[in-house]
Amino acid sequence: MKYDLPLIEGTLIKRYKRFLADIRLSDGTEVTVHCPNTGSMKRCAEPGSRVWISDSWHPKPNPKRKYRYTWEWVEVDGKYRVCINTARPNQLIGEALESCTVSGLEHYESLQREPKVEDGRLDFCQRLPDGSRCWIEVKSVTLLEEDNGLGCFPDAVTDRGRKHLRRLQALKQEGDRAVLVFCVPHEGIREVTVADHIDKKYGETLREVMSSGVEVLAIAVNFEDDDSGFAAAGVLPVIV
Repeated sequence: MKYDLPLIEGTLIKRYKRFLADIRLSDGTEVTVHCPNTGSMKRCAEPGSRVWISDSWHPKPNPKRKYRYTWEWVEVDGKYRVCINTARPNQLIGEALESCTVSGLEHYESLQREPKVEDGRLDFCQRLPDGSRCWIEVKSVTLLEEDNGLGCFPDAVTDRGRKHLRRLQALKQEGDRAVLVFCVPHEGIREVTVADHIDKKYGETLREVMSSGVEVLAIAVNFEDDDSGFAAAGVLPVIV
């Protein structure tokens, strides 16, 4: 995924009201930006952190946008870039699915985005050559509690996340393939586990649906050195 322009660097002053953040640009200007992340952003919203924002006024002002800038990335522990924009993992995985570069998910005849299911929507549905379907739900892993390479999901209690697991389980029981994809837009994470200490029920549900045939993949992300974009990379170990 490429941005129209390289991202703009700044320093985080504070995040507040879930959807807003104040950021100081390199010239000293302070701006209020949209924060596209409803989660806790644990360890990813520390005041003073280096951040990167995108400009929605390119190539011209956008009257539909209340806030010109969008918070995209943050630097954690002074060395790891992390994408906190929760819309980007779906874009990344969608591009990777279309280019057939996700190991184990590369053989299909058609791809549908945000397919309807009984109680809402999932992220993707592949129509497979044998006529069956593969349902895919994407979750973003951004929590690295210690500098040990082990990323955790979720970073807060998520009833919605458990609902998605149950839907994948039901679709698997109906005869389709069902896959949970952990997208890992964090340079410091090398393997993924479930955060039982944050949401015990999610961990219990994840293990249950896995035992019934729901598959789990973790996909790493490579960040461009010039801050112009990133792309899905190799598969990471999942420890549950």
